[in-house]
Amino acid sequence: MDPSHDPTRPGRCRGITRRSFLLDTGMGFTGLALSAMLSRDGIGRRAGAAEPPAGGRGPAAGPESGPHREPRARSVIWIFLCGGVSHVESFDPKPALNKYAGKSIDETPYKEVLEPGKVLENLVDINPAHGNRKVILPLQTGFRRYGESGLEVSDWFRHVGEHADDLAVVRSLWTIHNDHGTQLTWHTGRHPREGAFPTIGSWVSYGLGSGNQDLPEYVVLGEPTGDCCGGAWTHGAGYLGPEHAGVRLKADPRDPLPFIRPAGGISPEEQAAELSFLGRLNHLAGIDYPDDQELRARIKSYELAFAMQAAVPEAMDLDREPEETRGLYGLDRDATRPFGQLCLAARRLVERGVRFVQVFHGGGGGGAWDAHSAIKVNHTDLAAQVDLPIGGLLADLKRRGLLEETIVVWGTEFGRTPGAEGDGRDHHPQGFCAWLAGGGVKGGVVHGATDELGFHAVRDRRYVTDIHATVLRLLGLDPLRLEVPSRRRLDIDRGQPILEIVS
Repeated sequence: MDPSHDPTRPGRCRGITRRSFLLDTGMGFTGLALSAMLSRDGIGRRAGAAEPPAGGRGPAAGPESGPHREPRARSVIWIFLCGGVSHVESFDPKPALNKYAGKSIDETPYKEVLEPGKVLENLVDINPAHGNRKVILPLQTGFRRYGESGLEVSDWFRHVGEHADDLAVVRSLWTIHNDHGTQLTWHTGRHPREGAFPTIGSWVSYGLGSGNQDLPEYVVLGEPTGDCCGGAWTHGAGYLGPEHAGVRLKADPRDPLPFIRPAGGISPEEQAAELSFLGRLNHLAGIDYPDDQELRARIKSYELAFAMQAAVPEAMDLDREPEETRGLYGLDRDATRPFGQLCLAARRLVERGVRFVQVFHGGGGGGAWDAHSAIKVNHTDLAAQVDLPIGGLLADLKRRGLLEETIVVWGTEFGRTPGAEGDGRDHHPQGFCAWLAGGGVKGGVVHGATDELGFHAVRDRRYVTDIHATVLRLLGLDPLRLEVPSRRRLDIDRGQPILEIVS
């Protein structure tokens, strides 16, 4: 027998039977969709593999099927504020900044925090110009306690503060880089110099697959960070393959995803015929290249794009919501409408089974929250854009019973210095905060602490991938078992679940 036709030879016809070949190439686009569904249901799987549960991993997912443990949540809304929000004036208020305002750090009890061994502890590439501003800048806004928990929240985030008893605030985060490439670190756990690695959203897609075959597993809303600072890598999939990358959508039912619209004059029937032909060609090529991730992603994209032409505009049609709900998100106000639309779209997407919705605010370049000067004006204006919509999102999820199965994460790449940079604050990776809510998260709790001025994470220090590991655990996934052959696992980046905030 000609060895080139040997079906047992690696790389040739693996998993291809006469039945599957005829199914894939003889039934047009329907065959493509059915073939993918059958693959997800187990046909063509290697002998002895376990049956995947409903909503389990897709055909290109990891070596095991479905969650590793009973999940507490099924979806994530991942809110990221680009540029570096001041931790000391958001969810870790520091009244001592007013006490020492205008004084040099040398005149406070915290002189030692600027000693070389202290500032650089567990950090890399920290430019002395960042984080070492020596004259203390007072708080630029007030703060108060909220809820039965008495959680301290700044006046810039009053609407979020009203949900204090649903929040778990982590105040002891640190990261490894002092510039805006840390936006990439927040999403991948990696230093920017390491390049493209899977993001937390792509790991969720890889681990769980789709909850709705007509919508992407991983959706991106808003403008991401600029190419200077991670760009598309902040919602990419790295070595997991392009099918697990985030799909960018716009909160506009008329034009949510321009490239899925049929060209002018093409009927749905004609488009289906074209996709059927392309699908047959791709599947024929797939026989010769069964391990080609790009090809596999292309086939999946044709199937998904055809389904999304109806499903995405419906999901993004915010006009279907009653006026009261639209007002809850601030769609009736100019300042809050743009971000409110993204938050409402995020709720509609998780409601329809999307696993991971990544919502950016202030993207482009280094990020709008990068308040090196005039921080009071900067943060006052930007917080006014996001506070009401995020508070509305939490309220809406809760009243619909969705908060029990949806994890909401609020984060940014680093904090801002207690010391002054003129009338602004510099980058600050040594200590900052984030919060989580819903989906098995304890409400009304604070984990970890920075020192009295907010310089260092000093108690229960947490690296950013601890947030990742916590989210994965609540989704029923074990980071130690999310692995790809010949690749390193997610756990190498020190991520450990924060069990203290899990209910």
